[in-house]
Order: sequence, then structure tokens, then C-alpha cells
Amino acid sequence: MLANIIAAEVVATIFYTLLGLVLLGVCWKLIEWLSPFSLRQEIEEDQNLAIAVLIGSLFISIAILISAVILS
Repeated sequence: MLANIIAAEVVATIFYTLLGLVLLGVCWKLIEWLSPFSLRQEIEEDQNLAIAVLIGSLFISIAILISAVILS
């Protein structure tokens, strides 16, 4: 089974994983920059559950989009 794994596939998987993480980080910075208040303060200090759920669902949707683009 291990003989079927090609080194190029492993390298491509690592590359696309890092690319996805970088894109998620860029999206986080963009969302934080566009919001009129500090998201980090709202989630951590003020315990605003609604914003936490909203940002979490946004990250899930962005991750699905990034994975679809990478797989196509």
C-alpha cells in the first residue's frame, strides 16, 4: 500500500494544505480589517457568542470553498 504513494502527491498535499491555511489567515485579517470593531475583543473579552458562531461558520464556508477550488 505504501508503494502506491508517490512523493509528488505528498509534496502537493503539503503545499495545498499550507496554501489553504495562508488563505484562511488572509481572510481572517480581511474580515478583521473590514469590521468596525475588534472581533478578537468581542469574542475573547466580551464573550459575544453570536459573533463567535458567525465567524466560525464563515471559516467553515471559506474552507469548503478553498478545498473545492484546490480539488478542481
